[in-house]
Amino acid sequence: SEGDHFNSPTLMSKRKVFDDTGRAHDAAVIAPPPSKKRKLLSERQEGRPWTVSVALPGSIIQNAQTQELRTYLAGQIGRCLAIFNIDEVIVFDEPAGGTDKGLGQKDQSKTFNPCHFLARLLQYQECPQYLRKSFFPVHRDLKLAGLLNPLDAPHHMRVDEWNEFREGVVLPKHQRKAGGCYVDAGLYQHVYLEKKIPQGTRVTIRFESAKKTGKHYTGSVVSPQTPREEKGIYWGYTTRLAKNLSSVFSECPYEEGYDIKIGTSERGEDISDLQEFPEFKHLLIVFGGVKGLEESVASDNNIDNEDPSVLFDHYLNVCPNQGSRTIRTEEAMLMALSCINPLIR
Repeated sequence: SEGDHFNSPTLMSKRKVFDDTGRAHDAAVIAPPPSKKRKLLSERQEGRPWTVSVALPGSIIQNAQTQELRTYLAGQIGRCLAIFNIDEVIVFDEPAGGTDKGLGQKDQSKTFNPCHFLARLLQYQECPQYLRKSFFPVHRDLKLAGLLNPLDAPHHMRVDEWNEFREGVVLPKHQRKAGGCYVDAGLYQHVYLEKKIPQGTRVTIRFESAKKTGKHYTGSVVSPQTPREEKGIYWGYTTRLAKNLSSVFSECPYEEGYDIKIGTSERGEDISDLQEFPEFKHLLIVFGGVKGLEESVASDNNIDNEDPSVLFDHYLNVCPNQGSRTIRTEEAMLMALSCINPLIR
């Protein structure tokens, strides 16, 4: 099956590696323990209780002409999210979403949905490399995923790197036993958790030490928010789909909702006039598509007012006196987050 290379004990025992003399050994025998502690640039002295979310329309993908360009555009957005420590990305639909046909001559009979395409590639890019085969089966949207630049985020750990936290996937190994489960966390050996978790579940593990207990490492499962809340370590972003702009607000995953909502437009106020933010728990920054947020509002039947500024606490122009007639969404993201980031740190 697709995940056999993760869970087959025979494959692990027969896997051979070669030492400096050219002699073959079992991988489990000479595999070195992870001793190189990764230096996390985003690690803070204290935890970070607040979050930053970004919303953008999936229709921007249709502005690229080929699948290569669409894939690379999604990669640019994913890199921007990771660079500025974005915790949640929402891809919302517009009327044009889903009406375009598939890419290439072979796909003309299939419907291409730009929102699904963008969300899938963002999820793929955020997932650590050693887990992708477990969560992403072969799909035409991922045909050119090799063009995506790696995020190299703190949770994308290499096999010889060590940190208190690590991402993993629960294996089918010994699932019939009464308690506990085994997890593939991208190390030479599996990790044993005392808690019973369904196979195929992605988990965040906290290790007590880098030393093994017997043949395996041991740890405990924690919330994916724990590295950020307790240590201030950026731990990737979650991806959410919204059917329209109003659903970005109404389907907020946080009970308190978004404390501060920011919209971006060339018709907004100069961002340099924004001096500081009040204290907040959840910040939301919304970007428009090719025709701006005005088009997103006009196409949403749940919004009566045609003026987008009434939806936001701040409606900002991130590039006053722009030299080009238009600013692309991926360009606006870099400019806006560069200006806002110092104000919220």
